[in-house]
Amino acid sequence: MQSPIFTPQKPLRIGQIVPSSNTTMETEIPAMFRARELDFAERFTFHSSRMRMKKVVKEELEAMDRDSDRCAIELSDARVDVLGYACLVAIMSMGKGYHRVSEERLTQRTVENGNPAPVVTSAGALVDGLKAMGAKRVSVVCPYMKPLTKMVVEYIESEDIEVKDYCALEIPDNLQVAAQDPANLLEIYKRIDTTGVDAIVLSACVQMQSLPSIQKVQEESGIPTVSAAVATTWQMLRKLGLRAEVQGCGELLSGKY
Repeated sequence: MQSPIFTPQKPLRIGQIVPSSNTTMETEIPAMFRARELDFAERFTFHSSRMRMKKVVKEELEAMDRDSDRCAIELSDARVDVLGYACLVAIMSMGKGYHRVSEERLTQRTVENGNPAPVVTSAGALVDGLKAMGAKRVSVVCPYMKPLTKMVVEYIESEDIEVKDYCALEIPDNLQVAAQDPANLLEIYKRIDTTGVDAIVLSACVQMQSLPSIQKVQEESGIPTVSAAVATTWQMLRKLGLRAEVQGCGELLSGKY
């Protein structure tokens, strides 16, 4: 592709509300935006606020979610252009459809703070991304323990998307989730039944790295492949009014959606 001629402009500010033990969203999300900069004129900066969470258990997830209001206000102080709530399971553990409640409440916090900005949750982005692709049946890989994985599956299914099969890696410590080699997903995805599915969710968790394997699994399986982080980037770009296209990041960021 011929290099475009860039026009200097003010960078767009990407805000992220991040669990304190998350080390992936501040690498994978910027990596996708930086890759997009190779083909488009927009430039981005990245800003985070953190909520305490070490173990992926319901009690810590609920406490963390209560802290998200503070984070939204802090990021609003920096006048970010969009906010991403970077914990899928924290939202899904709060009850079916909760991503809509969270997005509305946190957006309102930015309005009250005088610097309004749209809020994206990774949970809502994944659901919306799958629907945008027309995926009615999916198979899913999760790092969580089985009870939390089943809760994620039930949440997705409550949004009228059938989960044909899933794999729970059963890793309770959030830092250990991030420490998993994303190349392992090239074999792990073969454990799930993908017959007749419309999409593979290679990582239904924004802490489990998957970005280097998304395109490879898609090409090997012949099935559109996505992750919670890819969906979050896609939704952020849409909220910013930008073309949702990043090369090598799977079907959802192909530019078709």
